[in-house]
Amino acid sequence: MAGTLYLYSFLDEFVLLYPVYTLLFAETGLSVAETTSLLVIWSVTGLLLEVPSGALADVFSRRLLLCVGPLLAATGFALWVIFPSYWTFAAGFVLWGVRGALTSGSLEALVYEELQRVGEAGRYAGLMGRASSVGLAATASAIGLAIPVFAVGGYLAVGAASVVACVLCSAAALAFAEHRAPAADDGDEEDDEPGYWTVLRNGLAEARRNRRVSRWLLLSAATGAIWGALEEYVPYLGTEIGMPLAGVPVLVLLVWAAATAGGLLAGKAERLAERRLALMLLAAALALAGGALSGRPAGFALIALAFGAFQLADVVADARLQESIDGPSRATVTSVAGLGREGVTLLVYTAYGTASTMAGHGVTFALFAVPYVIVALAWGRKSPRP
Repeated sequence: MAGTLYLYSFLDEFVLLYPVYTLLFAETGLSVAETTSLLVIWSVTGLLLEVPSGALADVFSRRLLLCVGPLLAATGFALWVIFPSYWTFAAGFVLWGVRGALTSGSLEALVYEELQRVGEAGRYAGLMGRASSVGLAATASAIGLAIPVFAVGGYLAVGAASVVACVLCSAAALAFAEHRAPAADDGDEEDDEPGYWTVLRNGLAEARRNRRVSRWLLLSAATGAIWGALEEYVPYLGTEIGMPLAGVPVLVLLVWAAATAGGLLAGKAERLAERRLALMLLAAALALAGGALSGRPAGFALIALAFGAFQLADVVADARLQESIDGPSRATVTSVAGLGREGVTLLVYTAYGTASTMAGHGVTFALFAVPYVIVALAWGRKSPRP
């Protein structure tokens, strides 16, 4: 399980097109508005399909969905580099969005239930934390390798490498063990196994009625989405404080390294009491605000520590969510968390775009420490009964 999970996580993020696809759009003649519309198509696809695909993972084989998802992304990337145009870019983003929806919830549910089956559910946070760190390392590796590959072969070369990574990721999914028996949706209400619509309704009902599940759905979405969105703006904060352009990647690498370390430490942190984790989040929020307002490159050390703590808390919150789910619709419930994460991310992007034009990047980063203070206070409260 562990080796397959790490391999899948690495290949899933090892996409050399990531750092250059916007350049491809620009060279094809797309305007900024057209590129923005493509990103909206991508986001909306994921939002619309997140929960329905989670129910699909509870009805059919989760391993199969983890296998199909990367193949859809590979098809989209191939379209981009072979037939570059607005409409093929749009089709690629739709396929990419479907891929994200199919794998979100499926992976977490499969890993947790396989560990639970052998009495090792307590290892979930550690495994997923290390898997997230492997994914971050894969993204950094892909960005670094994209530069020489692009210099030699251009968009076709990085596109081909991305397609190969997706195909290998799909193959790696077949190595996952899956011992659950998928439900058959044959429309027979008397069948012992629930069908798709029953699974979807049960999952949504558990997310709404089980107070512990609802609590961790909200905390998981907020904890991961805020810092994940802020990470996109780290280069802007670096230039605002006067860091030379050549030094900005160093700041980004520092933040990524801290987030990677946070994922690696999640297994040990999962055993901490809720109040200690809440204090850690509170300290991280203060570090984020202090580092952002310092106006100095040294302040990025505090920001990096904060992001590492946020990543750690994100993995632990997901583990708490998995522990709280009682019903059979685990992937559906987990997908509700994914939907919430996407929604919070869009809110952060919108709020950041507005606030940064009026107050600057340092102040805006500090303002986003406030939601983490609220999350810390909510985390420290006693967990409600189901």
